[in-house]
Amino acid sequence: MKTDLQFDRDHLWHPYTSTSHPLPCYPVARAQGVHIELEDGRLLVDGMSSWWSTIHGYQHPTLSAAAKAQIDQMSHVMFGGLTHAPATELGKKLLSMTAPALNKIFLADSGSVSVEVALKMALQYQQGIGQAQRSKIMTIRGGYHGDTFAAMSVCDPINGMHSLFQDVLAQSHFLPRPQTGLNEPLHPADEAALQQAMARWSDDTAAVIVEPMVQGAGGMYFYGASYLQALRRHCDQQGIVLIFDEIATGFGRTGRLFAYEHAEVVPDILCLGKALTGGTMTLAATLATDAIAAGVCASEAGVFMHGPTFMGNPLACAVANASLGLLQQDHWQQQVTALSQQMQTELAPCQALPHVANVRIFGAIGVVETHTAVDGAAIQQAFVERGVWIRPFGKLVYIMPPYIMNPTELRQLTHAMHQVLALDHVYLSDSMPVS
Repeated sequence: MKTDLQFDRDHLWHPYTSTSHPLPCYPVARAQGVHIELEDGRLLVDGMSSWWSTIHGYQHPTLSAAAKAQIDQMSHVMFGGLTHAPATELGKKLLSMTAPALNKIFLADSGSVSVEVALKMALQYQQGIGQAQRSKIMTIRGGYHGDTFAAMSVCDPINGMHSLFQDVLAQSHFLPRPQTGLNEPLHPADEAALQQAMARWSDDTAAVIVEPMVQGAGGMYFYGASYLQALRRHCDQQGIVLIFDEIATGFGRTGRLFAYEHAEVVPDILCLGKALTGGTMTLAATLATDAIAAGVCASEAGVFMHGPTFMGNPLACAVANASLGLLQQDHWQQQVTALSQQMQTELAPCQALPHVANVRIFGAIGVVETHTAVDGAAIQQAFVERGVWIRPFGKLVYIMPPYIMNPTELRQLTHAMHQVLALDHVYLSDSMPVS
């Protein structure tokens, strides 16, 4: 069966894309390992891990076997009043991999929903402990937490993707983007900003939510562990819930299993998603401490007021168990280290290109930031012509390769980035964001 591209163009709405002037779409026949095969036979090395999720590559036999075995038992059953072995096994695995304090697990069906769940937990917790006046959320500028409404309210209000909706979103408190760099002590300006924010907003703030160490879709921005330590200290002093959104960074991407481990800081609530199932199916989890759970259940409702239809989906849980089992074999640490070192070496020459402002690497994340925004259609075509799949946005050309990628395949990505970034026609004349 061939993809009907005309139908796709006329009727299917792709992410962050205009239906009037849609960007070109490339029809995919299959995906295997680190390769995406187009219907015309071209093979592309995937540098995006399908939006950072397919850490073990496509069609991994262990994940496929888990899905096939589970679907013969049951693909879905409601989680209200029922439970099943894939969910309990997944819970045990998650508790064995995360900090001991995170002892309660809410299984959601997407990363955005896990953020919604976390924010609702924090608000209901504050109500439960008699702090109902704490109804605001605090976050840092430059962040991205998803496209649903509560998640949008804690994304960057000016330079983010959701400024169109500011008049209808809940109003959050925004801290300046951290100036503390990786492996640096806390920047004095960051400590001053935290102190000022707490003095001004602590009375009505229920929670602070941040992406630890790496702001993903908000700008591929890296910052230091010492900032997280300061944030934990201030939240403890003020009775504010600390939420870490590790949907993008969880499961090894930064070189530690979870980014919070770099700082040796444990959040009160942790959001996980994307790589949870190795990119095979949609599933997310929100983990919380016993104290948070007790506060939630002490609120007027007496229960946590959330329950997605596909919560705890057995098929997704079974695949997640297989994915976490692969991670527990510990090969990912050597894989991520090797990817990081190779990207450091092979992306460094990009810094000398006239259009390039900055090159930065953290774990298995390689980012080249340009002075002006790229032309999405032109740069995508240039990459496909060189046999790679890289999807830049705005001024950011980045890769998050699957952990299983070998040096030859990664070299194809890094060399294509250098070649394409040297071209003049892939840049726009202004800095308009391009998805």
